[in-house]
Amino acid sequence: MRSTHFVRWQRLHSYHSPYLLREREREREMAGKPHAVCVPFPAQGHINPMLKLAKILHFNGFHITFVNTEYNHRRLLRSRGVSSLDGLPDFQFETIPDGLPPSDADSTQDILTLCYSTSKTCLAPFRDLISKLNSSSVIPQVTCIVSDAVMNFTLDAAEEFGIPDALFWTPSACGVLGYSKCRSLFERGLIPVKDVSYITNEFLETAIEWIQGKENIRLRDLPSLVTTADEDEINLIITLVERTSRASAVIFNTFESFERDVLDALSAMFPPIYTLGPLQLLVDQFPNGNLKNIGSNLWKEEPECLEWLDSKEPNSVVYVNFGSITVITPQQMMEFAWGLANSNTPFLWIIRPDLVEGESSMLPSEFVSETKKRGMLANWCPQELVLKHPSIGGFLSHTGWNSTMDSICAGVPLICWPFFADQQTNCMFACTKWGIGMQIDNNVKRDEVEKLVRELMKGEKGKDMKRKAMEWKTKAEEVTRPGGSSFENLEALVKVLACKQTC
Repeated sequence: MRSTHFVRWQRLHSYHSPYLLREREREREMAGKPHAVCVPFPAQGHINPMLKLAKILHFNGFHITFVNTEYNHRRLLRSRGVSSLDGLPDFQFETIPDGLPPSDADSTQDILTLCYSTSKTCLAPFRDLISKLNSSSVIPQVTCIVSDAVMNFTLDAAEEFGIPDALFWTPSACGVLGYSKCRSLFERGLIPVKDVSYITNEFLETAIEWIQGKENIRLRDLPSLVTTADEDEINLIITLVERTSRASAVIFNTFESFERDVLDALSAMFPPIYTLGPLQLLVDQFPNGNLKNIGSNLWKEEPECLEWLDSKEPNSVVYVNFGSITVITPQQMMEFAWGLANSNTPFLWIIRPDLVEGESSMLPSEFVSETKKRGMLANWCPQELVLKHPSIGGFLSHTGWNSTMDSICAGVPLICWPFFADQQTNCMFACTKWGIGMQIDNNVKRDEVEKLVRELMKGEKGKDMKRKAMEWKTKAEEVTRPGGSSFENLEALVKVLACKQTC
């Protein structure tokens, strides 16, 4: 039997061993470190801004757990490799199931199906994940959740664990204000329409009150999900908007001067709003290192795009990208292709493998041979770097919110061809409020594409739009520097999320 003296000596020796001292120092550090669990909606356009926000919080002292769905985690591993998800000691990745049948496809899942599935099936596995994280002895206790507004099942988990939950609306603020009109339009009997044949030009021209005391807008300028024949979609949107009132904070990737009237209107409906945009300009202030190397693109990027741009004159190239969700018909593909060809303008066109409806995205050999000296086609690219390249003079876009913010950060004007969700509203604001866009008709024709590309790149209206885009770029840079509104909002949000309990 060991003597009491030996046991005391052993305890003393163990307590002062270098290994245990380091462990205890780490435990003390972890005990005081806030831990944010970030939950994006499982689509490219939602993952990108959430990862930027997670990096910003990490840079401000948070331990981060970033939660992808199992499906998208596999896609990330394929597109970026295992090392890109290694993260850092205090930036880790976890997964939850999305509730859909297993698949190894490499395309965006149906958005509405995902919305219904995640809302019904994700709470239980997410609750289990929080419990697992809290039982760890090597990472800090979870102190807050930052969730995509669509993934608002997290609100229930946050209440159970007694921690704050900030909801991140990744669309534009003007798009979210459009969603907020659903209940009143539903109660007035304007939506849902009886069937899609009722969605006529006359119906879409119906004016509705936008902001009290301000001018009205048309139904066609609301997000596409609002003007629908599907009552389930309407109820989904109403639920998303109304559940936002339970959040501890609401985050937007925008800035105050860009959407001031809209943000004032939303402030009357929502918990405290924090505008942090453009998020990319906050991330750009980090020193180069492992944090910047953590990526989120679900398709493999082709860096050759940047090398090709290096060979072009300043402001000479139109960049064409319809985002991660847009699906076009073969006929629309041909109209865009020949419009670009006939404009005689150098172009970089991103054509996802799943861009064209029901067919492979093949272009005719005549188009390829005619444009090979002035055009480049690619499957995916690092868009932020592309738009900031000096050779880019314009952006033919679906006007998704990430792309709109990217264009503002780069000072690049837009040709807008909206497809889905808030893109219609973004397009209207870009063309009429912000002065940075021109719209292509939904029934796209090559002559119109040719005309607008020429105007964008060399016309007087294009020059005015470029000037306005550069003015917004300057304002965006100002708000993300110390003393700017987005910078100060970030500091205030960090204090809210660092609370050990709901505040």
